Amino acid sequence: MRWTQLLSPARLGSRKYHTEQARSPFHKDYDRIIFSQSFRQLNRKTQVHPLTQNDGVHTRLTHSLEVSCVGRSLGMLAAEKIVGDLPPWVTPSDFGAIIQAACLAHDIGNPPFGHAGEYAVRDWFGQPKQAHLMELLSPKEFSDLCQFEGNAQGFRILTRLEYHPDDGGMRLTYATLGAFLKYPRLAVSLEDQVGKPSHKRTKFGCYQSERELLNEVAEQLGLIKLSEDSYCRHPLAYLLEAADDICYALIDLEDGLLLGMLHYAEVEPLFLKLIGDYGTPSEVLRDVPMTQKLAALRGRAMKRLVEEVSQAFKNKQTELLDGTLKGSLLDHCPRDICEGIEAAKNLTRTRIFTNPQKARLELVASASLHVLLGSLMPLALNREAETFREHRLSIILQHHGATLGKSPYENMMQILDVITALSDHQAYALAQDIKGNRGGMV
Repeated sequence: MRWTQLLSPARLGSRKYHTEQARSPFHKDYDRIIFSQSFRQLNRKTQVHPLTQNDGVHTRLTHSLEVSCVGRSLGMLAAEKIVGDLPPWVTPSDFGAIIQAACLAHDIGNPPFGHAGEYAVRDWFGQPKQAHLMELLSPKEFSDLCQFEGNAQGFRILTRLEYHPDDGGMRLTYATLGAFLKYPRLAVSLEDQVGKPSHKRTKFGCYQSERELLNEVAEQLGLIKLSEDSYCRHPLAYLLEAADDICYALIDLEDGLLLGMLHYAEVEPLFLKLIGDYGTPSEVLRDVPMTQKLAALRGRAMKRLVEEVSQAFKNKQTELLDGTLKGSLLDHCPRDICEGIEAAKNLTRTRIFTNPQKARLELVASASLHVLLGSLMPLALNREAETFREHRLSIILQHHGATLGKSPYENMMQILDVITALSDHQAYALAQDIKGNRGGMV
């Protein structure tokens, strides 16, 4: 792969090319994403803790903003380290803007209630009573639904749904779309996923409905084709992945402290391990509020992580361009960083993800999505609404932009578009309305 092609400023769905002194094409991408309705909806979508009443806890929106900041820093620093290899028209600022825009959008396709929402959608389609859908869909289409993936939903939003429906979507640059695609492939067959735990299953970044758009993006960028349904990653997608990993590894710990699930004494050593020889912040040694200590630790840890990841990007540039890099960029950082990140993730898994209060709220989340899917999905198979209830449900779908047609698969995808666009509270409220409960919001 070549940087001149990988950093293409051309736009999906648009043949026009405008230049401005104030904004590069990649800065325009950032602006288009941040002003979009789909991005605003992230404001009340779960990052880790669904339906929380604590306004200080991260949502998908605040997480995405923080990831975009880290991504921009990673991109600019990495570009400065390899500037001699880049096209003359690409500056470190451009490089950073591409990753910043892609990071801003990286969770834009996530459903309400975070990962619990993804599991709920997959669980609903995987139930034996939904097996009749297999008769109406191709195996690959059914695989899309049973393995519902927020990354693929995000690609659908960016390339097809937002701003210019079925005509390029947001019309982002190919470079930004390439950086966004952590998993530039279609879903694997369900048989290949049987028996695997959820975190070990093969993720994908594109549905069958956007297959041709994936092919177009890959062709324009010169991504190496690995199989009929799969391409190698764009090198900048590794920086997006690192920015996301850095943020959720550290920020999940902060949220855990804020909600009383963790103790400061458990978290401080993890931050200090990641900081390494960058020096202990003075705030840690002083009698200051815990939040001030955490902010200092986080800032120092992120400074080192950004430096080490950008250096790994430089060191592994050849493998990145060849499509042969094994693992993530963090895997190629110093050992103490790898161990520190893994320790942070383990603490989150064992102490936060298994918290009883979180589990109770996730049951509410799952039940809400099952109500929505069970009520709305039958309309994908029966376009002629016959009962009073079906008429009212059809009105709700139409209000959210769904225009059901003859294709069961496309109808189901449109209904998923409606459901996954809802915030946590919108999804909960609509599920309660459908059940006939008007007891108020959570």
